[in-house]
Amino acid sequence: MSKMIDSITRQETRKSGASRPDSSPGLNRCLSGNHLDDTSYYTGHPSDSQGITDQETEHVSTVDSEDTDTDGVSTISPEVIDGIEVERDVELGREKTRKSLKSVRDLNLVTWEGPDDPENPKNWKIGRKWAAVLVVSSFTFISPVSSSMVAPALASISSDLHIVNSIEQSLVLSIFVLAYAVGPLFLGPLSEMFGRVIVVQISNLIYLFFNLGCGLAHTKGQLIAFRFLAGLGGSAPLALGGGVLSDLFTAEERGKAISVYSLAPLLGPAIGPIAGGFIAENTTWRWVFYATTIADAVIQTIGLFFLQETFAPVLLGRKKNKLIQETGNQDLHTEWDVPNRTITTTIKISLTRPFKLLGTQVIIQVLAVYMAYLYGIMYLVLSTFPGLWEGVYGESTAIGGLNYISLGTGFFLGTQICAPAQDRIYRALKARNNGVGKPEFRVPLMIPGALLVPVGLFWYGWSAQAQTHWIVPNIGAAIFAAGTIIGFQCIQTYIVDSYTKYAASAVGAATVMRSLAGFGFPLFAPYMYAALDYGWGNSLLGFIAIGLGWPAPILLWMYGEKLRTRSTFAAG
Repeated sequence: MSKMIDSITRQETRKSGASRPDSSPGLNRCLSGNHLDDTSYYTGHPSDSQGITDQETEHVSTVDSEDTDTDGVSTISPEVIDGIEVERDVELGREKTRKSLKSVRDLNLVTWEGPDDPENPKNWKIGRKWAAVLVVSSFTFISPVSSSMVAPALASISSDLHIVNSIEQSLVLSIFVLAYAVGPLFLGPLSEMFGRVIVVQISNLIYLFFNLGCGLAHTKGQLIAFRFLAGLGGSAPLALGGGVLSDLFTAEERGKAISVYSLAPLLGPAIGPIAGGFIAENTTWRWVFYATTIADAVIQTIGLFFLQETFAPVLLGRKKNKLIQETGNQDLHTEWDVPNRTITTTIKISLTRPFKLLGTQVIIQVLAVYMAYLYGIMYLVLSTFPGLWEGVYGESTAIGGLNYISLGTGFFLGTQICAPAQDRIYRALKARNNGVGKPEFRVPLMIPGALLVPVGLFWYGWSAQAQTHWIVPNIGAAIFAAGTIIGFQCIQTYIVDSYTKYAASAVGAATVMRSLAGFGFPLFAPYMYAALDYGWGNSLLGFIAIGLGWPAPILLWMYGEKLRTRSTFAAG
């Protein structure tokens, strides 16, 4: 007994510069899912814990701090095995350990069957993982397509539904994006209570139903109301996608997946007007809504077969319920079970979490403002395209819509740069940091993105004002789009890495800000360009992008880790 205490005490006081403990007898290595601590070590051997009395079970020391929810109630139920208190990290299915003299084993704890449990979404086969990524990305793509596809048809809609006010015309387009600011506030937390899939599927059905209603609308009031409700349903994949990817991939793998996923909400608004232009010119405007409804129905059907639940607490909760039915043991529990918490309290905590994150987390506030600015400028540029190409350059609605290809090209090229580079940079910096990964390793790639955005805006604005050849403003738009997607993807990945357990709520909180910007920016665009024209109007946007985008990577690199250590929500 005394030998074991001495062993633990010596291990606790051992400095980081000492020799690695793997070679010591009776010393076991345990992988950890903690983002900031990939490995941890514990002492002890099954034979050491025999005969420990109740008086001898108090802790000697603690290595990892216990996770608590914001109401102060612990959400972790540590399992003590052979004198080692094990805090299982369900994000990776690994174990974090505490040095302890407890010898009581929690036989009622339901968790993964070891670090390689195939039921853990992080251990799924690569094809199964990417099937989920592609389905979620498809949901995330079709909804933003609907947000902008209506733009080329606004003239026809206004004529048929007697919409004469320019603000009301803009509202038909942007009210959909306003709903994006509302939905994530409750859809993200609900997914952390009931699971990702059920929330995504039900929300998508809401989008499908009301998007069809838009095509059947006979008054401007009906159309605006249905657009808002369709946007509420369509906001779910934007809020939950980051959470799904956090469930499926480790930090080293996550960059590529998030790059693919993040392309969808930006590529959608660029592609929508291309299709919308041809539809509006050759058929009735109602087919703008019918076409997206049909496409979404196909995606919904595919999702029923290929999108499976990924959220670990829900999966383990199902496992627990199944075991209770089989064994009749009502004492079985998971790490997230809080016996004294009512369902009302749980819902309250979950639904208020995005507000707490947005109100208290400086990291989310800074990144949300920058992401909102990028998103707002993107929708502002989208709103200027019809006036520029049809009004200034004299192109038809269908041909003018083809200029949106430049934005799509920029988004695609930016993703091709960002997807492989993110994970490569992360792995290299992690290796240089003694194998310890940090969310700040996503920051370096934000720098080229922050440079490209103002360059693209200056190029697009002044070439458009000078009425140069149509390819020149399109090149500027493509440069701007590439910088936007790079910044967008780095921000998304940083947030997911920083708030792994609450990724859906964290991304949802950031989505609120960007959606408000996407709604508001196009409303003042006509007045800004009327006063400043394309040259100085876009230059103003470019200078603001410099003021926001250039300091952000530096501040995150210098102070990001300090801010996370003060957070009760951030991983690590």
